[in-house]
Amino acid sequence: MTADALAVLESLPREAPPDVRATGPEEWPGVADPDGLRAQLADWLGQYANAGTRRTYAYALGLPVEWADAVGGREPAEPTTGPRPPAATRGPLHALAWFRWCAAGTLDPREASAAHVKAWLHALDAAGARRRTRQRMLATLSALYGHLAETGVVAANPAALNRSRLGLSSSARDASPTVRLTAAQLRALLDAAARLPSARSPALARLYATRAVAVVALLTLGLRISEVTGLDRDSLYRTGGEDVLRVLGKGGLHREVYLTDLARDALTEYLVERDRVGQSAVPAPRGQTAGGAAPLIATRTGGRCSRFDLYTLLRRIAATAGPALDGAADHVHPHALRHAYVTIALEQDARIQHVQADVGHATIATTQHYDRGRRTRASTAADLVARAIEVATEEAHDNARPPGRP
Repeated sequence: MTADALAVLESLPREAPPDVRATGPEEWPGVADPDGLRAQLADWLGQYANAGTRRTYAYALGLPVEWADAVGGREPAEPTTGPRPPAATRGPLHALAWFRWCAAGTLDPREASAAHVKAWLHALDAAGARRRTRQRMLATLSALYGHLAETGVVAANPAALNRSRLGLSSSARDASPTVRLTAAQLRALLDAAARLPSARSPALARLYATRAVAVVALLTLGLRISEVTGLDRDSLYRTGGEDVLRVLGKGGLHREVYLTDLARDALTEYLVERDRVGQSAVPAPRGQTAGGAAPLIATRTGGRCSRFDLYTLLRRIAATAGPALDGAADHVHPHALRHAYVTIALEQDARIQHVQADVGHATIATTQHYDRGRRTRASTAADLVARAIEVATEEAHDNARPPGRP
């Protein structure tokens, strides 16, 4: 398999129209009508209201994420300007994304059989893919082929396999490899974000530092990284006398996430500084925002940050967080903070139903009973997590105080 053979799966012109058709004479290995297949994929991806879901599915299958943005009629995330870290080395599963795997064998994905899917799963296993990864990739593939079967593109879903026999049933789960962060470590990340150096522009150091703190503060609310990047300024508002974020989660479902004082103060400081730097005519007062559908967390020029941008930012923060993150800094990623929200909340004796509602775990049956009418400030674990971080801060200050001093 050569890079040239799979060029169509690696990039797409930014000006591509919403129907996700190629503009040149590119070919898709094994596919006689690439435009037809692209249109069918666009029809499938177009079902998902959440841009993050579209991007996740596209990436998992080996499609350029720009396709997902084009399907939603949304501009791709703006590339980060200025010096960037070197591109990450492609992992061992890169060539095993479904469409790349099919292209390597010149197989039209619409002609794939259950035998092909099982051979692909065995290849993933041999390459070291964890059970959870294979579960997730098979579920994505099944969703795609379920749609193609419903629309008559394929006769049946080749990914509708007996998952128990494959060791991939929903009850077969490996222990989570996610690093477990404590409240003290979350505090260390917030402190590190506040003093994050900015070599690109000293004049913008405060803007970048307040943005870094705001990103970490949002992640301490248990949000998914795709939910953070999808937030607009008008996602933040007051209702029932409380500051909340209207978050678009998986399945295109919105939920209200209550802001802690920590998150509200961090967002306010960032937005005020952002408006000052951008010379906005209407600065953002406490608890309010200006700018409507503008991204809540933005690039220097006001564009929408990508998940890669925020992932890279969090890794930079963790690398400067000091002794508190010793041995864990290299394993910090956005989902680790979401994981920390759940574990800390439960350690603080929060009701598990409240935690499930906070983070939008639709797979938990009890979560389905928590609609907006039953969500109140008392039915969120956010304040318990924020208080744990506050206590960790007080303990750190006490430990740092010289002996004998009050």
